[in-house]
Amino acid sequence: MGSATSSMAAKFAFFPPDPPSYNIFVDEPTGKMRISDVHPREDVDVVKINTKKGNEIVALFIKNPSASLTVLYSHGNAADIGQMYHVFSELSVYLGVNLMGYDYSGYGQSTGKPSEQDTYADIEAAYKCLEDTYGVKEEDIILYGQSVGSGPTLDLATRLPHVRAVVLHSPILSGLRVMYPVKKTFWFDIYKNIDKMPLVNSPVLVIHGTEDDVVDISHGKQLWELSKDKYEPLWLKGGNHCNLELYPEYLRHLRKFISAIEKLPRHRNLTELSPLKTVDDNDKARSSSGKRDKARWSTGQLREKSRRSTENGEKSSSRSSTCSREKSSRKLSVDRSGKARNSTDSDRARNSFDRLGDMVRSVGLCNVDCMKPAAFEA
Repeated sequence: MGSATSSMAAKFAFFPPDPPSYNIFVDEPTGKMRISDVHPREDVDVVKINTKKGNEIVALFIKNPSASLTVLYSHGNAADIGQMYHVFSELSVYLGVNLMGYDYSGYGQSTGKPSEQDTYADIEAAYKCLEDTYGVKEEDIILYGQSVGSGPTLDLATRLPHVRAVVLHSPILSGLRVMYPVKKTFWFDIYKNIDKMPLVNSPVLVIHGTEDDVVDISHGKQLWELSKDKYEPLWLKGGNHCNLELYPEYLRHLRKFISAIEKLPRHRNLTELSPLKTVDDNDKARSSSGKRDKARWSTGQLREKSRRSTENGEKSSSRSSTCSREKSSRKLSVDRSGKARNSTDSDRARNSFDRLGDMVRSVGLCNVDCMKPAAFEA
């Protein structure tokens, strides 16, 4: 049965960018590893990590001097950390966190071939690197899983009872349930998030688009219902599987979540602070008019103004995309918090919406259209 399970799991479509969007080289003056085609930064480490499955994965660690929390980010299925580099950088600045992103086995410059079990080994190795190399404690880590990355994220969360929080971005109930509306879990299914969610003790934030035609929003809603310690979810009206980062509510809601988590004493849950409230994003008009957001634990009055910013030099021509790009007429809103952690972060964060939107647009970050082909053929 084990071989049959492996055979069925192998049918799950992993789509690492081919060729990878980046190379690794050693910077001779410093002796540090660097990612190609990006400006070298002293606050970014490029590391290679050995996994218990015998592979060597590549990870980025972005340091934020004002951070008390660290995000461990598991990206989606059709991306690598070369594509995610600038997005990671902006999230680190805007959210005020350290951030580690890693490539699964067989992705980017990581060795081996991707599989469900390998992704579990990959995230475990990344976590141990944070713990052993950077001294990050379990209770100061937020696990972030995007799309198929929700699989390794939830698997690790079930084994780390004191992890600070979990963010699920367009998550899946399971691999098979993406393809078929099955009511029970079969032995040959993979990424059985529906069964693991009730085992997670940490506060959980779920973000999903209402028009997601790759992973239906019902996946995110059911996972949220199954979570023990619920934070108000964000259902982005009109959002699809590929573009949630383009909505100003995305960054704003993440920022509030991080702020709420920072205020909590370790090992306490969110429900001790405030009753739950569901956030449904039907408020584009509210956003553009600059009204105060009504969600919990706001860190200050939010002001917004619409504008477009353009950045040249992105590697759009070399990066693969499985989703059509956003229409050029879409405008991004800049969300600025009146209480930045410090003046430097405040200045850098003011343009985060614009820069992040352009980055997402330029690389076409759609991460699980890979599930649409016949992942589970009879």
